[in-house]
Amino acid sequence: MAIKVANNNSLASITALPSGVSGGAMTLLSTQTASSSSTLSFTSNIDDTYDEYVFRFYDIHPATDTAEFTFQTSTNSGSSYGVTATTTFFRAQHNEAGDATTLGYATAFDLAQSTGFQVLSGDIGADADQAQAGYLHLFDPSSTTFVKHFIAQVNNAHEAEYTINNFSAGYFNTTTAIDAVQFKMDSGAIESGVIKLYGIS
Repeated sequence: MAIKVANNNSLASITALPSGVSGGAMTLLSTQTASSSSTLSFTSNIDDTYDEYVFRFYDIHPATDTAEFTFQTSTNSGSSYGVTATTTFFRAQHNEAGDATTLGYATAFDLAQSTGFQVLSGDIGADADQAQAGYLHLFDPSSTTFVKHFIAQVNNAHEAEYTINNFSAGYFNTTTAIDAVQFKMDSGAIESGVIKLYGIS
C-alpha cells in the first residue's frame, strides 16, 4: 500500500489533501440562540444522513446561579424526552487563587438506567462574565440495532470562581432511532448562548 504524502514544504502551505485522503467534514445543520429560554430543542436534522452528530456550545449563560446544564433525547420527534440512559461523569477543577484543585468522579451527576436529564456541566456561575462552552458527540442515533453512545466535554466558570472541566459519556439504552435532543438548565432558564448542530461525514 502506497503512503500518501503532502509535497508542500510546510503545513501552512498545504492547499489540498493528497488524493485518497478524506477529511471528515462538518456540515452545519442548525443553530439555536437562547434568550431566557427554558429549553433549546433540536427536533429535525437528526436522522440517518450522518453516523455522527456534534453539538457545539458557545457562551451558555444561566439565569440562575449554580445551575446545571443538562440534556436528554427523544425517539418520537420531541413529543417527550426521557430515553433510559447509563452514564459516567468526572471533572477537574482549579480556582482563580491557585490554591485549590480537584479531580474526581461525580456520582451525583451520573445516571444508572434512568430517564432523567444528563448533566453536562454543573454549578455554572450566573455573574455577567460567567458561562460555559464545549461539545457533545452523539453516535449513530438512527441505528435500530445498537444502543446510542455519546461523549461530551464542557468547561464552565463555577459560581465560586473555579474553572471546571466536565467529562461525561454513556449510552441511551434503546434500539429505537433517536431523532431529537433537548437542552435545559436544571433550574431557571438559559439566559443566553448559542448551540450549533453539525453532521459529520
